[in-house]
Amino acid sequence: MSHVITMKTVTLSQVLGYVRGGEHTAQQEEILDTMREWARAHQHRIDHQGIDWGLTVPEALEHLIAGRADTEGPSVGYAYYAALLAVLECTGSDPVDMGVYSKPSTFFGLMDGELRALGVPADLLPTRYLFADFPDLLPFPVPSPTDGYPAIGYLPLAKAKAVADAYKAVLDRIDHRFSLDAKLLADKLDVEHEEWQTALKYGHTMDLLVFCIQG
Repeated sequence: MSHVITMKTVTLSQVLGYVRGGEHTAQQEEILDTMREWARAHQHRIDHQGIDWGLTVPEALEHLIAGRADTEGPSVGYAYYAALLAVLECTGSDPVDMGVYSKPSTFFGLMDGELRALGVPADLLPTRYLFADFPDLLPFPVPSPTDGYPAIGYLPLAKAKAVADAYKAVLDRIDHRFSLDAKLLADKLDVEHEEWQTALKYGHTMDLLVFCIQG
C-alpha cells in the first residue's frame, strides 16, 4: 500500500482550543461545523468500504471536542485519528505534498541511520518528527491505529532551519538512495522557515509543522 505524506503549519494553541472541552466562540463553532462535515464525508467513505471500527468518525470527533478519547476497542484508534485529521484539515495552512512511499517507516528509518552516520544529531533525524505522534500534545491520551497509519507527526517551526541546514551539509556525502528525499525535506523546511519568519513580522502565530502520513 502506498502512503501519502503531507505537511502543513498550524498554531498549536488554536488546534488545542477545539479539543479541550467546554465552550467555544461563535467563530470556533463555525469551524467545528466544517470539521463535522469532513468527518461525515470520511465516514461515508468508510461505510462504502464496509469497514467497522467500533466507533464512527463523527462520534470520535465529538469525543475529541469534548476533551476525551476514552472508547475502548481494537480498532477505535483509526476513528480517533481520522477525527483528529478532521480537526487538522480545518485549521492552519493548506497542506503541502511531501511524496508517496510504500513503506515510509522503513525508508525513513534507513535514512535515519545514514544521516546519523554522517553526523546529523539524533533530534533532527526524519523519523523523530515524521512519526513524533502529534496526539501526545493533546491533554488526554488517544488510542493509536494498530498498524501505525495514519501517522501524524510534528516539528516545531523553530527547528525547521536546523533540520534543513543539517541535511544540506551532508548532501554531497549521503547515499544516493536518500539524496533526493533528503534534499526535498531540506528544501521544503527551508521554505517553511522563511515563510514563518515573514509571518511572525505580521503577527501570525503558527508555530508547528504537522506531517500526516495516510494510505
